[in-house]
Amino acid sequence: MSEITEIPPRSGAAFRLAKGQVLQVIDPEGMQVSDLLAYAADDVREVISNGRTFDYEETISLTTGNVLWSNRSNPMLTIIEDSVGRHDFLLTPCSEATFRHFYKDKPVHRGCFGNLAEALAPYGVEPDAIPTAFNVFMNVPVDGASGKLEVLPPTTSPGDFLRLRAECDLVIGLTACSAYDSNGGSFRPIHYRIEG
Repeated sequence: MSEITEIPPRSGAAFRLAKGQVLQVIDPEGMQVSDLLAYAADDVREVISNGRTFDYEETISLTTGNVLWSNRSNPMLTIIEDSVGRHDFLLTPCSEATFRHFYKDKPVHRGCFGNLAEALAPYGVEPDAIPTAFNVFMNVPVDGASGKLEVLPPTTSPGDFLRLRAECDLVIGLTACSAYDSNGGSFRPIHYRIEG
């Protein structure tokens, strides 16, 4: 079993994930969201797409057995194990603008967007190429009648995890989310492990 790497609270990381390898994202303390991005390693203009994924998977409730698709309609990641069953693929990574909009009485933070931009820059990913992330463990119920979204604390317990298999060679961006509402008002680390 490979070693666990920690992403400290309110920070991010980027790394390569080879085809066939498995990424395990772990919430070590509970109630912490992790924004996940995936880019094709040979051309980072190919990127994870919530629209393609919703279209091809025919659901917004993604869990074990579902595939995360690219903007070029290629499979990128398959969810092979999910101890939580609640994730979000609707909301964009939090940013300085997010903090100014929603958290007017709290210090502005660069958020997951800024953390992802910094971590992914060495791989040739520019800020404008950051799409909607797959928000691992994020709890965003949608009202069936009105369509209204609500951001609630994650339902995770310490040690909950998600395992995803790479369907092609990838560059992954991963965070320990920085937004107050997403994490129940506090911030914790995220752990990850690469298998294979």
